[in-house]
Amino acid sequence: MLLAVASGGALGALARYGVELGGDVGRDGFQWPTVVVNVSGAFLLGLVYTLLAERVRPTPYLRAFLTIGFLGAYTTFSTWTVEAVLLVRDGAVWMAATYAIVTMAAGLLSVFGGVAAGRAWPARAGGSHETRRRR
Repeated sequence: MLLAVASGGALGALARYGVELGGDVGRDGFQWPTVVVNVSGAFLLGLVYTLLAERVRPTPYLRAFLTIGFLGAYTTFSTWTVEAVLLVRDGAVWMAATYAIVTMAAGLLSVFGGVAAGRAWPARAGGSHETRRRR
């Protein structure tokens, strides 16, 4: 289990680093790369969790690799909070508030979107989504 989480975490951290390298902080100080990481990670977590919980019954190792390891390292609550605090420290209180609210709202909407996408995912041959859930 430790190896599954650690290897997923290493890959998730590298993916996050790649997104951060490819994005620029807006001229106004808005932390777009972190928003992109957290919002896309929230969507993916909703999608992956729903598919794993309701569609397939993966090994605990795969679930830990993807959710705790990869997506846990890909998303970043700590960076988001530090960036908001730094914006406040630099006198950009409204920017910090906007950044915090946009990230929270978009993250919540994204996770709900991921769950909805997971539930709308076409069922495999051999049974519908609803029949598998009832078993």
